[in-house]
Amino acid sequence: MGLSDGGGEMKAVILAAGEGTRLRPLTISRPKVMLRVGDKPILQYAIDALREVGIRDVVIVVGYQKERIQTYFEDGSDFGVSITYEEQRRQLGTGHALLTARDHLDDDFVVVPGDNILDGRMINQLLENRSDITVLVTEHAQPRKYGVVELDGDRVSKIVEKPPRRISNLISTGIYHFTHKFLDLLDREVGAGRFELTHAVQTAIEEGVEVKGTLTDGLWLDVVFPWDLLDLNARVLPDAISRKAGTIEDGVTITGPVSIGDGTVIRSGTYIKGPVAIGEGCEVGPSVVIYPTTSIGDNVTISPFTEIRNSVIMDNVAIGGQSYVSHSILDEGSTIGSHFITAAEPKLLLMENELVQIDKIGTIVGENCEISSRVVVDAGRTIGAYCHIEASNRISRDIPDSSRVI
Repeated sequence: MGLSDGGGEMKAVILAAGEGTRLRPLTISRPKVMLRVGDKPILQYAIDALREVGIRDVVIVVGYQKERIQTYFEDGSDFGVSITYEEQRRQLGTGHALLTARDHLDDDFVVVPGDNILDGRMINQLLENRSDITVLVTEHAQPRKYGVVELDGDRVSKIVEKPPRRISNLISTGIYHFTHKFLDLLDREVGAGRFELTHAVQTAIEEGVEVKGTLTDGLWLDVVFPWDLLDLNARVLPDAISRKAGTIEDGVTITGPVSIGDGTVIRSGTYIKGPVAIGEGCEVGPSVVIYPTTSIGDNVTISPFTEIRNSVIMDNVAIGGQSYVSHSILDEGSTIGSHFITAAEPKLLLMENELVQIDKIGTIVGENCEISSRVVVDAGRTIGAYCHIEASNRISRDIPDSSRVI
């Protein structure tokens, strides 16, 4: 399936230059594509999906915090692909990003967003129905945030980027198949100041080019706001590989699918109910309770008598004893004192001038925070990166980056 129409190996371009400003403070020092969901960064899902269908020649367009991507994936050999990097110095749009990879493209190719969760079945569906231009389409409850697609049979009759009103519940997944000649049209569009791929595809439709739309039932998940990470984590963890390495002491109870990394120690009296993923070099317990859909990064310390539910704990986090963390995200390098409590409850949040109902949310703590003992955080509050919270505080409002609460 990894063959182009010309008979050579199909290439793929992954667009991974974006910053992810709506995900602050989690994207202060990393691009959106390097946020961890389940047991790996978001970008790795795209790479794994391409490899599954036999596409191993990959160009990644990087930009914001590019070093985080290049250091992690290097030349791709550890992930079963060959990676070349191109930099989009200004993040003008997806069409502009694709053009930066033009010198590597001499036949038809696939374009994949690096900031979505997807699977190989989607890429197969795209290639099985390919035309000069093919758009992979899915249904979405909030289509106005995306490129909205109108279909006439299997042909795209119209594609509109983030329309002001609802015109369809079908959206572009950002996954495309193009022939090489599309790049000339794209170059013309970008030169005219129309920087999105959807703009160029709509122009192709108006010029009479056949644009196919393939409706997918594969896994496609997007992260728009920080709280989305919890939902995505819960969706992908049940499919993560169950692996128990490290040291598990006597008296530990583990049920359901649980992955434990090398060098991790699970102390006696600890109870873990999967799906749960725990990284490498962690120390958990004794007498810690971890409930389902929790993802824990590398080099994390969780002290005794702490309970964690449905949360994402990034790398190098330390959580003090007798704490309660529920429906929360703790970013990398943060140190949390004992008796830390995150309230978790349903909330109606204002996001980009829209009220969004969240079933249950706790707290977001940005990277490299220092939180002293006996701090309680109200549901739905965010503590920005590099904050210092002194002991016995109750956090009832959002705290900006680099703040000190005394």
